[in-house]
Amino acid sequence: MKVASVQVEISDDESKAQRMHRVGAMLDELEGYDLIVLPEIWATGYFSFDRYEEESEPIDGPFTETFSAKAKALGAYLFAGSFVEKDGENLYNTSVLFDPQGHRIANYRKIHLFRYGSDEGKLLTRGDEVVVVETKLGKVGLSTCYDLRFPELFRKQVDLGAELLLVTSAWPHRRLMHWNLFNQVRALENQCYLISSNCTGMTRSTFLGGHSQVVDPWGTVLASGGEQETIVKTKIDLKQIEHIRESFPQLKHRILT
Repeated sequence: MKVASVQVEISDDESKAQRMHRVGAMLDELEGYDLIVLPEIWATGYFSFDRYEEESEPIDGPFTETFSAKAKALGAYLFAGSFVEKDGENLYNTSVLFDPQGHRIANYRKIHLFRYGSDEGKLLTRGDEVVVVETKLGKVGLSTCYDLRFPELFRKQVDLGAELLLVTSAWPHRRLMHWNLFNQVRALENQCYLISSNCTGMTRSTFLGGHSQVVDPWGTVLASGGEQETIVKTKIDLKQIEHIRESFPQLKHRILT
């Protein structure tokens, strides 16, 4: 199947509405793709903490309405990345997955909130549900940025049947080595395909890392972006997962669970 990761540049002089319009135009280039992935809080900008409250939305607000329609128009599964969700008095870092008919089939509230040089842990409420959803493409696990540092989350997703790991992110460039390492290791140790979408650009004095990736179950990077806004495109074959897991059955050899 044809997959694409949209690596979005974040700048402080662009409004949420402007960026949503611009990224929507980028998505229009991806007709014929089966799965498209977007980054973390890309519309507001992850590090624009002062805009979180003002630009937060309910789960059925304008952000999800816009990208539900876009998924339907493209006839693709669209992991629209995350946005600041408002639910009652709480704010969440919530990512959403749409099917080719535009139905929202899953949403994931980020479990591991980042606190190192970040106000995310102060402003947002963490989620508590591990999310794996069955699709016509296979079983898909959803995660967000800092989650990559916690292997137990991804092993739980595999226990729930995950074959394809989707990661939405706003990972800084100064820890790019960690980003590259975790992308490969999470795919390799769980014998899954992994598709990540990371932001790029300079925002609030933070240089974002880019290098969005598609990694196969052997930990091999099939396609990767650089440090500029781009769309990472490639093809993957989920039938390879069963073959790899049978020929090298490391998951069956687990002792500690």
